[in-house]
Formats: sequence, structure tokens, C-alpha cells
Amino acid sequence: MELRELSWLVVGLTFATYIGIAIWARAASTKEFYVAGGHVNPIANGMATAADWMSAASFISMAGLIGFSYQGYGGSVFLLGWTGGYVLLAMCLAPYLRKYGKYTVPEFIGDRYYSNAARVVAVICLLVASITYVIGQMKGIGVAFSRFLEMSFEQGLAVGMLVVFFYAVLGGMKGITYTQIAQYVVLITAYTIPAIFISITLTGNPVPQLGLGSTLVGENTYLLDKLDQVVTDLGFQEYTSGHRLSTLNMFFYTMSLMIGTAGLPHVIIRFFTVPSVKDARISAGWALVFIAILYTTAPAIAGMARLNLITTLEPAAGQPLAYAERPQWFKNWEKTGLLEHYDKNGDGLIQYHAGDDKNEMIKVDNDILVLANPEIAKLPNWVIALVAAGGLAAALSTAAGLLLAISSAISHDLLKGVFRPGISERAELNAGRLAMGATVLLSGYLGLNPPDFAAGTVALAFGLAASSIFPALMLGIFYKRMNTAGAVSGMLAGLGVTLLYVFQHKGILFIADTAFLGSMSPNWFFGIEPNAFGAVGALANFAVAVTVCKMTVEPPLAIQQLVDDIRAPARS
Repeated sequence: MELRELSWLVVGLTFATYIGIAIWARAASTKEFYVAGGHVNPIANGMATAADWMSAASFISMAGLIGFSYQGYGGSVFLLGWTGGYVLLAMCLAPYLRKYGKYTVPEFIGDRYYSNAARVVAVICLLVASITYVIGQMKGIGVAFSRFLEMSFEQGLAVGMLVVFFYAVLGGMKGITYTQIAQYVVLITAYTIPAIFISITLTGNPVPQLGLGSTLVGENTYLLDKLDQVVTDLGFQEYTSGHRLSTLNMFFYTMSLMIGTAGLPHVIIRFFTVPSVKDARISAGWALVFIAILYTTAPAIAGMARLNLITTLEPAAGQPLAYAERPQWFKNWEKTGLLEHYDKNGDGLIQYHAGDDKNEMIKVDNDILVLANPEIAKLPNWVIALVAAGGLAAALSTAAGLLLAISSAISHDLLKGVFRPGISERAELNAGRLAMGATVLLSGYLGLNPPDFAAGTVALAFGLAASSIFPALMLGIFYKRMNTAGAVSGMLAGLGVTLLYVFQHKGILFIADTAFLGSMSPNWFFGIEPNAFGAVGALANFAVAVTVCKMTVEPPLAIQQLVDDIRAPARS
């Protein structure tokens, strides 16, 4: 069967599964819509959380970032930051928020700081971070469709929007949870099978994580040593050098990703769906296990795919491939615009070397590394079709979680919590579905017409969550003296500092842009890049919140007692 037909078949079957699950798990109450009834098994919730978390950025982009922009070692910021955030969640946030027993993050902040103003500010932070994040998911849906199903980006995005609209609006958190379990199975299968095949081909080891540190088949050379050699022969710095990040920048980058992870509302609300505090901890642990399967595979894919890419374009040392003889995968990706070649010297060869004057590969988008990897390695068509389904599953699962966080903030926190407290449960449920439908349309529009900062959505989303929501939650749980004035001032300060710094440097927000590799902008604050500035914004939040708190009146005794109750050990 041809690749196009096979891709349609595999993707169609997965989409039919998602829609069938949504019909089966349709939400009948606000509790089912917001928190899946609060009785999801912790292992199942861990799997759903992993799918919710592993977005198109994780599935499609992370290996490309490690392979190209951050050169192996430098890419460890993503592995440490994005997984370390779950340790913070399991230890510092999830159990206490689950014990409190409400539906949303802004609801906890509003109650803890006894103020609708605090609740509204939290909603604003949530909306800005979540809408910014969802743009990237819609972009990933369009890219995957346009390449593998041979339809336009706009058509692919429209199909993805319809699928998300159906199962998210119909099922709410209940439908999303069980759909995400299916999506996790699809995406992790699609991610690991090509990695296993390629690892066996290159090293003879079926475990990619071990293959990365093994010797090549037929050679007494370690894979990473070989990769260092071929990239330096082409004039690039060693693959394992990690030259992009200074020590200070790497620390703040990792910290920003960690506390950004722990502060993202669409991740936090997943721990409201389990029956007990104990289950919240167990759920976070299982989520980390399920995420680690992909995250420990990503460095192997990055290194192996980079080696395959180079050796395909230059089969023998010093003998580049003729452009007229370029392989089919090269032609396929040229059609997408994510891979571009320009024959600068007119010799008909593909020159892939360091330096703008020599490099004729004028564009090699990071995102093609994972998606093109099976084609470069000449794997069967069914594997390539599976990768397409996996990329779509990753984008759809995260998009659904983000859309639910946005709609619940609008319907539950703003409508019921502030403007219409007496609204009936049925009316609130309908409002939630209407808000989610409107959010699908908005995110689709932004996916088609991204704002200037769209390429930096990951940096901005994590920075906003790290600098605004995370400190408010931590202080609310562990510092009972924190009051309304301190919390609101801190959130606004952290949000403002981060936005100011990010937009001041938005020209370098492009996380995949290699123009800034090995260089530091003279205007960066202590050499800290915008992608890492969320941690600085969080420090500003903590400092302002505590200072203002100490200058104003203590919170009521009932609120201080509430904090003590939240932190008291639970029996369940």
C-alpha cells in the first residue's frame, strides 16, 4: 500500500477511536466535565497526564532541538527541566491541591487569597499562557497533515480542529482523560518503534537509550564519537559540546522549565481527577515513568537521526551528494518548505558545511528530524504512517488539555465564580462547552495567523506559568501569612517582568533559530536568554509578594486555618 493511503488508514483509525471514546465517556455533570468525576485510576491518570504533557513540542521538536540547536549535552535542559517539574508537582503541589478538592487553579487562588481580584488575575495568567501554548499544537497538527496526508496546512488544521472540538466539547475532562490514554499508546508506540529499528541498524542494540552509547555495527567506534567526527569534519562544533549554554543560563533555563511545568494549569488540573491525596502522588509518579520512556529515547533519536542525515547527504568523506540524485525523502520535505537547498556555487552538489558562505542547506527545520527520521533510515511505510499518527496524537492530546483549562477558567472561574454565582449546573455545563467551542475557533485562527511571537510559544508559556502561577500556589500552600495584596502584586510583577523581557527581545525568541548559537546578546540580563527568564520572573514574584505582604495586614484567621488544614496529613 502506498504511503499516502496507509497514512490515511492509520490516522483515520486513531481518529475514529478518539471519537468513539468521547461518545462513550460523555460528561453528564460539571464534575465530570471539569475533573472526570474525581474517580480516575491513578495509573490511568498518569498515562493521561503524560499524553497531556507530551505535546507536539515533545514529540516533534525536542529531538530536533537536541540534535541541531542545543547539540546533545545542551539539550539536557529539556530533559531535566520538563521531567524535574513533575517531582515538584508530586512533592509540593499536587497532594495539597487535591486535598483542597476544587476544580481549577484560579478557584484555589481566589479562595486562598479570599479575593475575586486574585482569581481574575490568575485567570488572566492562565489564559495568556494556555492560549500561547495551544498555538504551537495547532501548528503541529497542520504540519503533520500537510506532509503525510498531502493536504494543505489549512485543511489539515481544520480537520484537527473538528476532531478536538468533538471529543473535548462532548466529553469534557472525562472524555479527554480516556482519549488521552489511547493517544499515549499511539504516540509512545510511534516514537519508540522507529528508534528501536534505527538503533538495531546502527549499533545492533535494540534499546535506543543504550544504543546511543554503543559502538557502531562493523566498527570499533562509539556512535557519539563518530557523530563528533563527522560534524567537526563539516566545520561544525562537536555534537557533544553543548556550546550554546553558559552555566548560569543553563541553570536558569532548567529552573524555568521545571517551575513552568509545575505551574501550568492544564497539567495541574489532571491531579484533581483522582479519588484521593495518595492517588495524586501515585499519579504523578506514574506520569513521570510514562514521560521518561519518551524523554530518555529523545537523545538517542537526536544523535542517530543527525548521523543518518549527514551520512545520507555526504555518503563518503569529502564527496557530497549530487542534488539531482537526492533521495526521495529530501524531495518530499522540500515540498513542505521545511527543507530548502540553494546551489550557491553552481556545482550541482549539496554542500552541507558550517558557515553561511559554504552551507547550501539554507533551511533544515528542527521539526523534520523526528518526522523524516523513518524515511531517511528507509523504514517501511507503515512505520512512517505510524509516526504521522503519533505526531497528531501528541498535538491533539495537549491541545485538548489546554482547551479544557481555558474553558473552565472562563465558565467556572469567571462566569460562575465572579459574574453569575447563582448559575445552575446545567447552564454552567453548557457555558463550558460553548467556551470550549469558542476557544477551538480562536486557537485555530491563531494557528493559521500566528502572532509575531508564535515561534517562541514554548518559552513564553513556560515563562508565564513559572513567573506568575507557580509562586502564588507555593506561597498559598506553605506561607499562611501571605495575603491578597502580596499575592496579586507578586503575580502582576512576575508576569510584567517576564513579558517585558520577552517582548524586548522577541527577535531572538525563535527557539529553533540557529543564528544565535554560540553567541550571547549584549542586552541579555547576565547572559540569560528570554527562553530562560521565567525563573527570574518567579524570583521577582516571590520578592514582591513577600515584601508587600509584610507591609500589609495579615489574612483572616479562617484563611490561616485553611492553610493549616490543607497541609495537615491526610488519611487517604
